[in-house]
Amino acid sequence: MDTFRFQPGETPVLLSIPHVGTAIPPDIAGTMTDAALAVPDTDWHVDRLYHFAPALGIGFMKATLSRYVVDLNRDPAGTALYQGADNTELCPLTTFDREPVYKPGQEPDAAEVQRRVDLYWRPYHEQLRTELEALRDRFGVAVLFEAHSIRSEVPRFFPGRLTDFNVGTADGASAAPTLPSRLMNVLSVTDKFTSVLNGRFKGGYITRAYGRPADGIHAVQLELTQSTYMDEAPPFRFRDDLAMQVRPTIERLMSLIVEWAWENAKTRRRAAYL
Repeated sequence: MDTFRFQPGETPVLLSIPHVGTAIPPDIAGTMTDAALAVPDTDWHVDRLYHFAPALGIGFMKATLSRYVVDLNRDPAGTALYQGADNTELCPLTTFDREPVYKPGQEPDAAEVQRRVDLYWRPYHEQLRTELEALRDRFGVAVLFEAHSIRSEVPRFFPGRLTDFNVGTADGASAAPTLPSRLMNVLSVTDKFTSVLNGRFKGGYITRAYGRPADGIHAVQLELTQSTYMDEAPPFRFRDDLAMQVRPTIERLMSLIVEWAWENAKTRRRAAYL
């Protein structure tokens, strides 16, 4: 079973979509509840929402396995992402609505969690690291864009309704300040959607682990409310009427990231790309 798809691009930008997968290996599926097998906490249709990325020369990676198998955006050591807050585990035990993921007594033990890390978590990260370093070595700079989405209302994690565009740079540690500043300038002029920088979602493990501006690798995460492009209730239908309203803003953000990357590249590859 392929655990992810990777397609290289022609710019210094890489798009990562680690929570869009829905597949569950049969041996693991047999231990899960019906609630978990419906994979409700998937970042539904995010790859479809960003279908324009290859046309901009952006490479992409996307997971095929569900986050319930192993969460690619969590620390393999099991360290909590947000200290003092409610966090889901490396191999989640409950859904966002606190329903059990596993049948009684069939939760993964430490050995099983490690097996999944080795078999499913590590390959994604090895490819991610290799590609980012290759882009940095080729262009002198690399930008990782982490694309995520979540229901607009999840009481477990935040009160009320979430801001539509949640941009995260680990409180400024994962990217040069000029990059998120430009992104927020774009978002601030739209009256259709709300936005915030480093609010409730500051960037997950991937953003924090790979964003190293001093080494020429910058990382930005976008957590988008699913209400902007889909039905948030089952069967989680993609809404073209909504997507056509939000996609131009997303495309402008991605185009801006490509522009910023070329401006900061140490090698002149833009002419060949254009």
